[in-house]
Amino acid sequence: MTGSASTSDILIVGSGAAGLTAALNLAERFHVTVLAKGALNEGSTAWAQGGIAAVLEPGDTFDNHVEDTMVAGAGLNDRSIVEFVVEGAPAAIERLQKLGVPFAEEGGTLHLTREGGHSHRRIVHVADATGWAVQDALQKAAEAHPNITLIPDQVAIDLATSRHEMRYSGAGNVWGVYAVDRRTGRVGLHTARATILATGGAGRTYLFSTAPRGATGDGIAMAWRAGARVSNMEFMQFHPTCLYNLEVKNFLITEAVRGEGGRLCNPRTGRRFMPDVDPRAELAPRDVVARAIDAEIKRDGLDYVHLDISHMPADFIRAHFPNIQEKLGGLGIDMTTGPIPVVPAQHYTCGGIVVDRDGHTDLPGLYAVGECTQSGLHGANRLASNSLLECFVFGEAAANHIAAHWADLPPPPAIRPWDESRVTDSDEEVVIKQNWTEIRRFMWNYVGIVRTTKRLQRAANRIRMLNDEVAEHYGHFRVTPDLIELRNLLQTADLIVRSALHRKESRGLHYTLDYPETLPHAVDTILVP
Repeated sequence: MTGSASTSDILIVGSGAAGLTAALNLAERFHVTVLAKGALNEGSTAWAQGGIAAVLEPGDTFDNHVEDTMVAGAGLNDRSIVEFVVEGAPAAIERLQKLGVPFAEEGGTLHLTREGGHSHRRIVHVADATGWAVQDALQKAAEAHPNITLIPDQVAIDLATSRHEMRYSGAGNVWGVYAVDRRTGRVGLHTARATILATGGAGRTYLFSTAPRGATGDGIAMAWRAGARVSNMEFMQFHPTCLYNLEVKNFLITEAVRGEGGRLCNPRTGRRFMPDVDPRAELAPRDVVARAIDAEIKRDGLDYVHLDISHMPADFIRAHFPNIQEKLGGLGIDMTTGPIPVVPAQHYTCGGIVVDRDGHTDLPGLYAVGECTQSGLHGANRLASNSLLECFVFGEAAANHIAAHWADLPPPPAIRPWDESRVTDSDEEVVIKQNWTEIRRFMWNYVGIVRTTKRLQRAANRIRMLNDEVAEHYGHFRVTPDLIELRNLLQTADLIVRSALHRKESRGLHYTLDYPETLPHAVDTILVP
């Protein structure tokens, strides 16, 4: 018995903003299959509260947006890529409007808010639920298109490459993926002439993260195992303001709360501390704010700090942050009259699969777009609201490149089906749960906001020990979604730690007490399989 299987022109793994943008751009000419790990809307896109950065305000310029991105990225960005993405932003917003995304307006024009690191108001938004509105519009358009097949509940295991061919060609091509069908528990083969990974980031490598449950670095790990280079994995962004609540996990308090006047204060003294840390105060880039909060918490033995916007009019707060206000109200917190308890949490993976301007990887037939990539846009720290923008621009760029080079993409040969004849079901799920928890905890403690070489080496030692356990389990038992995610978590953790040990400086999101200075020349960390 096998799981769901498909053959199409283009296979896309991931049903968020990046994947669906690519699908919609390709579907006029080609048949596209999109695999979702769970439900179609369970990815990171739907969780995005803030918005999309674009130069639309009079007086703002592309150069300003480029410079803000370069400053936030600590000079590690590829300027040509930054220019490419920034200049594509207004057209991306226009396309989303045509799809029906109801962006907030004021006086007949788009309402623009401002977030940390931005020199101008340039954040287009749908109140505080932009990602959900974008996901909804893209998903409805994809569901309505006759050339797009959407298949939920497919957990990708590995890329199908030349080594899986019935007659090995040695060409190194990627022909699709093997994936477990959650409904049957069986593995199916999905093949295509071109494969696009749009699998999101690796936030769940950490104990505290704003990322959804499925953000386990699957695309990064699969591409690495298939032979693609991975870059800058040491740069894991920690969002400064995640709600601190023992009952509710991973609820993000959007950057826009600080953009609209929210202040960070010590809950014990009431002192506003960000002006003493950076002249931009609460509007400093995320790495600066996250480290400041982390230092405040550790210095005074706090559980959290306060984010307070209650000095603004109540009607203003309710109008700008209705979803946050509703969520907090259910927990007994009224942000119109008092502060919100917040802590930093892992938020975004700035490194990933190395891609060029067209989203093409090192491997023939394999593209990657969105958070699973290192495109050169984010550098050592992502500027707020550039992430959805990257999805739209690179989703379209990858689609255009595939269409332009279609004649160069051969049809897939005969590929071996998944062999389950020598494996059995495991009755030791506790092993997976234990190892999953252990990885996330030591990554948080040893590879978090502030690092040392000794802590990183401890993490590396734990990874080596767990590798043997996970490899044994993977080799002897039938694959399950939890086992697949554990394997990818461990692989991703290894890439993060190796990258962090390689960088002998502090830059952007990578801050180490052993090398606190920033070197004069910014150089990418590139790992080669």
